[in-house]
Amino acid sequence: MAKTAVVGATGAVGRAILSILAERDFPVSELRLMASSHSAGRVVTTPWGDVEIEDLSTADPSRIDVALFSAGGSRSKQFAPAFAAAGAVVVDNSSAFRMDPSVPLVVVGVNDEAIHDHHGIVANPNCTTMGLMMAIAPLHRAAGLESMVVSSYQAVSGSGQHGVVELARQITELAEDIDALANGGWKEPMSEVYARPIGFNALPFAGNLADGGYTDEEWKLVNESRKILDLPELRVEPTCVRVPVVVGHGIAATLYFSRPLGADEASNLIADAPGVELWTDKVPTALDVAGKDDTLVGRLRETVGTPGGLNLWCVSDNLRKGAALNTVQIAELLDLR
Repeated sequence: MAKTAVVGATGAVGRAILSILAERDFPVSELRLMASSHSAGRVVTTPWGDVEIEDLSTADPSRIDVALFSAGGSRSKQFAPAFAAAGAVVVDNSSAFRMDPSVPLVVVGVNDEAIHDHHGIVANPNCTTMGLMMAIAPLHRAAGLESMVVSSYQAVSGSGQHGVVELARQITELAEDIDALANGGWKEPMSEVYARPIGFNALPFAGNLADGGYTDEEWKLVNESRKILDLPELRVEPTCVRVPVVVGHGIAATLYFSRPLGADEASNLIADAPGVELWTDKVPTALDVAGKDDTLVGRLRETVGTPGGLNLWCVSDNLRKGAALNTVQIAELLDLR
């Protein structure tokens, strides 16, 4: 049994972590919930009783076995080392430690063995990278991935609840004049979360501008894929797009391997892999994956421009496997029963 803390317990991912802990019968002996001072003092009803939220800035990190962090990168950098020093294993859902060479970056079902090298902190990958890894890992194990061209179509919940609210508001405003959307003359709605309108639109700029004209979301796809698959020379060409979807990150990927990999063999590999569903009767979409643990894969085709590779589409719930579920699964790998 494990004394368990959920840090960032009032956020969307924190709430999902609590739900998944209960769904999976995680062996909680004592539950502590922590958040910012704004939430401190609130009482949350859980399967383990009513729990008062503690102020993270003043909480005592001692006597905790596992701390599941989803409080943002700056808070993770500030507080996670203290939790680890006090004896907890921290599973962190932010980008704070992902590229730290001393911190394992784990996708459960892909590189479970990496967790054995932890020194008190284990990192959870970016939600976009996570879904892609589930889809391509069985192919990589069989044929050795060498390069990929990846375009992501990311839901607004990846930006938090503010992204969802902005999408809903803009759709309502823009829908008042549908003809203008087809003919021009539409009035630009107020945008606070995104650089351009997201309602009825696709924004080919997910994240913040970083090196080389790429966004930080795109660099996460490059660097995290290399680390998770232990392929430092993996060639990745990324484009990340924000789309008017509430939940569910989709990815179109073109993959090349150390040997040709046909669609039939790839279909069998994916169909046999845990945590993945291969859809052949209909196209999997974001609406289909909302609330699901598995990554859905479809549109599996052999390349035509440069033969020998594969094209596929995958979609995953960015709040579950992309965040909360994998966080809990990492904790399960620690075998704290």
